[in-house]
Amino acid sequence: MNCPDLSDAGRLTAGDRRLRLPGIAGLLALAALTLAACEFEARRPLSQTFGSPELAARAVLDGMAARNADALLDLAVDEHEFRQIVWPELPASRPETGLPVEYAWGRLRLTSRSRLSMTLAEHGGHYYELVAVKFRGETTRHKTFSVHRQTELVVRDASGATQTVRLFGSLLERDGQWKIFSYVVD
Repeated sequence: MNCPDLSDAGRLTAGDRRLRLPGIAGLLALAALTLAACEFEARRPLSQTFGSPELAARAVLDGMAARNADALLDLAVDEHEFRQIVWPELPASRPETGLPVEYAWGRLRLTSRSRLSMTLAEHGGHYYELVAVKFRGETTRHKTFSVHRQTELVVRDASGATQTVRLFGSLLERDGQWKIFSYVVD
C-alpha cells in the first residue's frame, strides 16, 4: 500500500468550499481510514520470524544442511517487508537522496541471492550444531526495528570441531522477533 501524504488534507481551496458538510465529513473519515490502514501496514508482523537469534540461526543451519535455497530465501526479508517496513525508516529513503526503492530492493535481492548461492556451495549439505550467535558489527536502531550486523555463528561440525561461520550478514529484530535481513555477508 502506498500511503499518501495527507499533510494538506485540512486545507480547503475556494473550489472545495462548495462541498457540503457531509462531503467534508466523508473525506475526513476516508482520510482517517487511510491513515489507520497505513499504520496497520507499518505495524504488520514480519513473516517467518523467530523468538531469538539462536532460533533464526538454527533455521538457516537446517536450510544449509538440506541445501534448500527456497527455504532459506523464505527466511529473509521479502520485497513487501522491505518496501513497507524497512525502506521507509532507512536514511537512503529520504527524497533528497534520490534513491528509488525499486533500485534499493533490486540490488539487495540480487546480492543476497548471489551470496546465498556461494554460501550454499561452501556449506550446503554440512550438518552443524549451533554453539553461539555473535554480532561483530554495530546495531542500528530505527523507529520500529533494529539491524544487528556481522553475524557470526559458532558451530560444531560432524567431527566435533568448533568453528565460526558467516552464513548471512544481518538479523533484523522487531517487536521481540528476529528475521534474516539478507544473505549479504557484511
